Amino acid sequence: MSRQFGIGSDLGGRMDGIDVARYGLRAVVGGTMIAHGLRHGRTLDGTTQWFRSVGFRGPRLQAAASAAVEVGAGAALLAGAATPLAASAVVGTMGVAARSVHLPHGFFVTDEGYEYVLNLGAAAVAIAALGPGRLSVDRVLGIDGRLGGRRGAAFAAGFGLAAAAVQLGACWRRPRPGTADADPADRSARTRE
Repeated sequence: MSRQFGIGSDLGGRMDGIDVARYGLRAVVGGTMIAHGLRHGRTLDGTTQWFRSVGFRGPRLQAAASAAVEVGAGAALLAGAATPLAASAVVGTMGVAARSVHLPHGFFVTDEGYEYVLNLGAAAVAIAALGPGRLSVDRVLGIDGRLGGRRGAAFAAGFGLAAAAVQLGACWRRPRPGTADADPADRSARTRE
């Protein structure tokens, strides 16, 4: 029997530990994505230069789209709205960041590795698997049980990674070694991913 918390909710009674965990994950991942997107949006010129430096065509469009997707997906996760789709947007964003920047640097984020993006992507898949819980827009709309569990996780991971592959295939080319854009030590124009 799960332990009940004294958090009242007119969306189905008292929240149990699983609901608190769902909301906690949604709040942390959603809040992180919102903060990241706002930072990209506030520093759009620097973000544009960063996208150019790592090999993206149309870097201004990429920077603006990145900011919009990060804020939008984060807000949707925070609200528990279209949860599997929002989770897939996080997975896609993290997939693009991992492939275009972090994989060559190993695991640890302190060395520009993929530790951070892997954790955010995995947390987003977990949110899709768990579902949004009682305190969510999806619950209010009555759609919270339609895509969760294995199907929700598969959707978030599959759709997110497929979208990342399309974006990378259409818009990204690894900078050539020896060019200024390929120098990982040149961080003057970069906005940390």
